[in-house]
Amino acid sequence: MARIVVALGGNALQANPNDKSAESQLKTCIETSRPIVDLIEDGHEVIIAHGNGPQIGQIVGAYETAASVNGKNTIMPFPECGAMSQGYIGYQLQQAIREEIKKRGINKEVATVITQVVVDENDPAFKNPTKPVGSFFTEEQAKKLMSEKGYIMKEDANRGWRRVVPSPLPKTVVEEPIIKTLVNAGHVVITVGGGGIPVVEKENGKLEGVPAVIDKDFASEKIAELMDADTLIILTAVEQVAINFGKPNQKNISKMTVDDVNRYIEEGHFAPGSMLPKVKAAVKFVETKPDRKAVITSLQKAKEAIKGLAGTTITR
Repeated sequence: MARIVVALGGNALQANPNDKSAESQLKTCIETSRPIVDLIEDGHEVIIAHGNGPQIGQIVGAYETAASVNGKNTIMPFPECGAMSQGYIGYQLQQAIREEIKKRGINKEVATVITQVVVDENDPAFKNPTKPVGSFFTEEQAKKLMSEKGYIMKEDANRGWRRVVPSPLPKTVVEEPIIKTLVNAGHVVITVGGGGIPVVEKENGKLEGVPAVIDKDFASEKIAELMDADTLIILTAVEQVAINFGKPNQKNISKMTVDDVNRYIEEGHFAPGSMLPKVKAAVKFVETKPDRKAVITSLQKAKEAIKGLAGTTITR
């Protein structure tokens, strides 16, 4: 049996993008728990990572709205909003997974670790923030926030102005020893939620949270490396990776080598912010050690994909 890191895509947390309520998310988490517990029931060690895009947007937006309505309210710092999203999503996932585990008579516990991920403060991403977060503002409001808060604000497709933050690459995970202890003891761990809370390490060793978003796929790859996982499975909305996606000559792919992926990247087959970070994270993982594999597939096909019967498998 294998040690598997499962990276959940947004559709595994919010099936209906028009309903972002906590009730709807919990319902989706219950559905999501079943394919995950299928892997656990088959004897695999499972570590779970997930995104947090809509959730952190809601949290940031709520504080921004409160501050605009009542000047006494302050806007919560972005790293703290990330921590809130980890706790909120982790609570619902661990509740749903624990319930499914108990139903099947499996003797395991589930825990969420609020996870800090170290980034390089000299990462080039800090010079070019690109990730929009939070509410829309008028140009006047945006200029005020830039002046008072030091935010970087950009106009977003004529819908208004939004704050943008950088997306640096992960270097390491602060809570690695704790996560490893829990995994080695046989527990199911939910970690690096939303890519983790980005922190930089100062000369005195102090950690300092920074307003940034770490890509969930790269953070999942990093934790898979650190946990010495055998397989990284990245779950998304499609069953297989495709070239010429959405075109009449679309071709789904069941197996790729690192060379194949790099060639397809050069040919421009994978969209930034969509499939591109997933295939890049997959390549990075399989290159770290012989016999490792990465799988990209849908949540519903996870069990079959681990056996090579579905999805796209990437190897060296």
